Amino acid sequence: MKRNFAFVFLFVSFLAAILFISTTANAQAIPEFKVKLTNGTSVSSKNVARQKPLLIIYFAPDCDHCRKLMDQLFPQMNAFKNTEILMVTFESLNDVKWFENHYHTKNFPNIKVGMEEPVFFLKNYYHLEHTPFTALFDKNGKLLVSYKEFTPVSELIKWVKVAGKKQ
Repeated sequence: MKRNFAFVFLFVSFLAAILFISTTANAQAIPEFKVKLTNGTSVSSKNVARQKPLLIIYFAPDCDHCRKLMDQLFPQMNAFKNTEILMVTFESLNDVKWFENHYHTKNFPNIKVGMEEPVFFLKNYYHLEHTPFTALFDKNGKLLVSYKEFTPVSELIKWVKVAGKKQ
């Protein structure tokens, strides 16, 4: 009986180890995307900064929950100073320009704001139906956490601290 128990225990342990390794190896990386900025340049998954954690915020300038997130985020920007922030929308560049002016995003060198082009890669990849959406990646480009709804900035700050400690 002890021998059977030991065999079952070893077998289950082996399966758990394989599951852990495959889950770790398949950690989500930054998906493909291309975002057009108001200055005419573009940012893509290939040239986004990789030395720091990356926070992607998918938003709509006229979304009440998005504005609530921004109203919480900007007073707390010191907590995000070592995080690249990419704010992406499906709206027009005119809407993006209004957003940049309203929230003074150009005062923050770690923030880029733009619209997806020519295809909604992020919107389709994450199956987004509502905004805001947030995704935080560590400096190695691995997804730490994502939210498909409004998330308090205090929660994002907790995860940014975790991202800053990850090697």
